Amino acid sequence: MLLSPARWRLYLDLIRWDRPAGWLLLLWPTLSALWLAADGFPGWHLIAVFVGGTVLMRSAGCCVNDVADREFDRHVARTAQRPVTTGAIPVAEALALGAVLAMLAFGLALTTNPPTILWSFPALAVAVAYPFAKRWVSMPQAVLGVAFSLGIPMAFAAVLGSQAWSLSSLVDPVPKAAWGLVVANLFWVLAYDTEYAMVDREDDLKIGIRTSAITLGRWDVLGVAAFYAAFLGLWAWLGLGFFGLGSGFGLGLGLALGQVLMHLRWIADRSRAGCFRAFRLNHWVGAALFAGVVLDLGLR
Repeated sequence: MLLSPARWRLYLDLIRWDRPAGWLLLLWPTLSALWLAADGFPGWHLIAVFVGGTVLMRSAGCCVNDVADREFDRHVARTAQRPVTTGAIPVAEALALGAVLAMLAFGLALTTNPPTILWSFPALAVAVAYPFAKRWVSMPQAVLGVAFSLGIPMAFAAVLGSQAWSLSSLVDPVPKAAWGLVVANLFWVLAYDTEYAMVDREDDLKIGIRTSAITLGRWDVLGVAAFYAAFLGLWAWLGLGFFGLGSGFGLGLGLALGQVLMHLRWIADRSRAGCFRAFRLNHWVGAALFAGVVLDLGLR
């Protein structure tokens, strides 16, 4: 049965097709890891796999998130009109769409190697678990950080992994410095998603959702600054000290730092507009680091 244009528009709204910031935040660190693992251009096949998989999995995550949060979202002005919350898309239909998108992403993983395929299972599990974390975890942004960081070991596994089907093949292709990138990315997610949580803090307090913005309280801006400092500090240490990057990477790192300082100015007064602006434009921080990695490796 053919879907009407109106139905397609609802599906696109559900997966946030008109708001690419979400999948770009996931994409840039993954592509950076891909380039570092390959010590340069990784080939069009892996680029297509990871770009396509990132978009598909983020879209699938939106379906699960909106189903899990449908009762909460109706009490938040920013999310009250989401199609699952309003009933325009039934719960079963949203989950079915999410399952289809996840299967398409898995199909892309099947074109790589056994370690990458094995990594796709914990990546899916964390992505499904995240929407429920805010019910029990005081800083659910940390769970999102894990979900948004698993593309990094997957990228190294795709480039450096063998054809062995074993649990050891999950970690063998991933160097220690790559795990450092995972930790750095976790701090970045804590920074920008705390900014996002600051937008909805008053609504979240009313409905009993736990977020890092609520947990940090009056230390929220300082906490975001500390998260950013850890993120950029780790990237500088790993990029310059372990991956042997140079001036090209330093330029990207400087551009990222400049943006971070601007974001801290925007959130200083805790206004909803300023916090949302900082979150919405955060993907350019990741883009700057990625550009620095590509430039530096390209100059070798």
